[in-house]
Amino acid sequence: MERGDRSVIPPADNVDLHETKMEFTNGLKKLQQKLEYLFLQKGIALLLVALLLGRALILSHLTPFALPFFAVVYIIKREKAPLVLFGLLVGSLTLSMGNAAFTFALCMLFLVSFKIFEAFSKRVVRILPYFVFGISFFTKCGYQFMVNGQTLTRYDSVMAGVEAGLALVLVFIFMQSIPFLTFHKRKKTLKTEEVISLIIMLASVMTGTIGWTFYDLSIEHILSRYLVILFAFTAGATVGSTVGVVTGLIFSLASVSSFFQMSLLAFSGLLGGLLKEGKRAGTAIGLIVATVLIGMYGETNTILMETIYESCAAILLLFLTPISLIDKLARHIPGTPEHAQDQQRYARKIRDITVRRVEQFSSVFQALSNSFSQPEKWQEDEEEQEFDFFLSHVTEKTCQTCFKKSQCWGNNFDKTYELMKNVMHEMDENTGTIPPQTFRQLDKHCNKAKKVRDAIHQELTVYQVNQQLKKQVQESRKLVAEQLLGVSAVMGDFAKEIQRDQENHHRQEEMMFDALQDFGIEIEHVEIYSLEPGNIDIDITLPNSSSLGECEKIIAPLLSDILNETIIVQSEESPGMGFCYATLRSAKAFIVETGVAHAAKGGGFLSGDSYSTIELGPGKYAVAISDGMGNGERAHHESSETLKLLQKILQSGIEEKVAIKSVNSVLSLRSTEEIFSTLDLAMIDLQNAEAKFLKIGSTPSFIKRGSKILKVESGNLPMGILQEFDVDVVSEQLRAGDLLIMMSDGVFEGPKHVENYELWMKRKLREIETDDPQAIADLVMEEVIRTRSGVIADDMTIAVVKISHNTPKWAAIPVRNRKMKIS
Repeated sequence: MERGDRSVIPPADNVDLHETKMEFTNGLKKLQQKLEYLFLQKGIALLLVALLLGRALILSHLTPFALPFFAVVYIIKREKAPLVLFGLLVGSLTLSMGNAAFTFALCMLFLVSFKIFEAFSKRVVRILPYFVFGISFFTKCGYQFMVNGQTLTRYDSVMAGVEAGLALVLVFIFMQSIPFLTFHKRKKTLKTEEVISLIIMLASVMTGTIGWTFYDLSIEHILSRYLVILFAFTAGATVGSTVGVVTGLIFSLASVSSFFQMSLLAFSGLLGGLLKEGKRAGTAIGLIVATVLIGMYGETNTILMETIYESCAAILLLFLTPISLIDKLARHIPGTPEHAQDQQRYARKIRDITVRRVEQFSSVFQALSNSFSQPEKWQEDEEEQEFDFFLSHVTEKTCQTCFKKSQCWGNNFDKTYELMKNVMHEMDENTGTIPPQTFRQLDKHCNKAKKVRDAIHQELTVYQVNQQLKKQVQESRKLVAEQLLGVSAVMGDFAKEIQRDQENHHRQEEMMFDALQDFGIEIEHVEIYSLEPGNIDIDITLPNSSSLGECEKIIAPLLSDILNETIIVQSEESPGMGFCYATLRSAKAFIVETGVAHAAKGGGFLSGDSYSTIELGPGKYAVAISDGMGNGERAHHESSETLKLLQKILQSGIEEKVAIKSVNSVLSLRSTEEIFSTLDLAMIDLQNAEAKFLKIGSTPSFIKRGSKILKVESGNLPMGILQEFDVDVVSEQLRAGDLLIMMSDGVFEGPKHVENYELWMKRKLREIETDDPQAIADLVMEEVIRTRSGVIADDMTIAVVKISHNTPKWAAIPVRNRKMKIS
């Protein structure tokens, strides 16, 4: 190996070790899958649970678990009912022969009565708890009646009612928890009641281990503590302490001597959950601390060292539990990081599917756009073909009956073809006539020159109509192609926007929270949605709503200094529940102020001019003036419809040129009458003050910059006249203090006895001293009307826009700790 080569080849021993680890990991996964298959699919888990529940007791002699468990399994997983019945009988047989007989009688009575009732009603699942309650109560009373020598005391009746009531509640619990023992794959998020039901079932199963010992260590204590610290390590202190309380309660009902275990288990769950950040060792320390404290100061006769040994055995089981199993359990419990990551993965999956579908739609629209676009080479071939058809129709009327046909089209084909083509083009250009020189050539070549000329003239009329229709179809196809391409681009941008991952702003939120609290402002919650320069988006929750304006006067200026960008309060609301919600956004670098003056011809109510100010998403502002053909209601309708349609298309995100062409197409195709409108559109970027002007048949606009007057114009025809036209976009860089003046032809060409309208308008604008947009619009309108002695000769509209720097109302407040600056 050369000295300059820094690549490292791993030793063979490391490669073998890595392969061994991979094989070991794969082997563990396969073993875990086999165990899951045996326990869940084959019913081994149900058998073990049934075995323990069969011998589980409440208050030392009540057995409420067997019938509810068997009934629910019979409803949910009927094919596993015989296996469960076998486990219940074996478990109850470990207690006594009488318990086994009682359990068997309960299950058989349930099967017979349930079969009978199932034949008459289909609502068996809804009444199952009450069905179990009745069977349990009457069977227990009958059993006590037989055992006590055909007498039934009040105590026996009450205990039978207690056992039946517990059986009713256990039906609901088992219906929530048994699916965990039968379904191989469960992706559903657990609800709170499902978590509690699962814990109660596990605790009930563990009561079946009461009395079991291993080297004088209680199995029930080991398993119960293991269950508590497992949930504490998986889901935290809240779930851990809940599991401890529920498990301890179940054990205290099963055996009064186990009542002190509730304190130990609840305290262990709390400490273990609080110390879970220290991994399994931290949870283990929590259990040991709780065991020592409860053992030393609790009222119990249990030897302290035995209790500690039992806790150590539970800790050993926790360390032997595969981390993959713990992660799988955590994904189902709300509030855990694993559950949040699982939800994020699901949301990301849905987002990716949505992006793919949107991209597919975008590609479909792009393909449709390509199919509507016709290549130029095909057009040339079609033109040659159409001329051949045209010539065939002419020769059919003239040359078919001529005796010189073979001479003209046989011996002199090229000369005859070119002559016919020349005659057609000359006649097309000269509106039906041909020059004398061309006619002499035709007459010299053909003895039926006049007849040929008339036939060409007749066919040429049809040919021109066909060409015009074809041209209109091609223009329509081209316009549709552009529109489809615009829609494809919008959908493509939308897909990219969806695909952006939401940034994690936890660190910035904490820094911002600390900075505001250090300044003495009490903040309940800070949530950052975006820190992109120019597009900052923050929501803040204040604990007390008031009308002193803290958000605008203090919080926004503080954030302006922290974020190094002007922040303003966009909205603030107090729902009346002791909280105030404020939304803060980036302030725009520039603001616009508009003034408009308009008048109808002759002082009427309806003007043929229309104007509109359009908000185009964040940071863009548009001003538009449209002048409909003529005056009155019809012109007003056309101009207003033009602006409404343009506004809808622009707000959808389609490019300005495509939007204007789409409006032009609608105006052209909507009516056969000569209806057209002008359009004067100015789009201003409020971040950099760049303006784009799209002028369709409109008069020039003017920019007043101090004493200098700049003209903005373009030579596009009005919309609705031509199917196809080019839209010229004129860009100008505006500055703070500039005044943009836009007007219709009624204002620009309104002054009477004026030869040069442009010079007159520039002079008037230069003479105006005020910079108030509304005042300028009123003064210009007044000057134009004054030149005509107060007569309004045409519809008149003038819009004035003033560009200014956005100066915040409140200055930024410097933060004392400069380390809190958020980049």
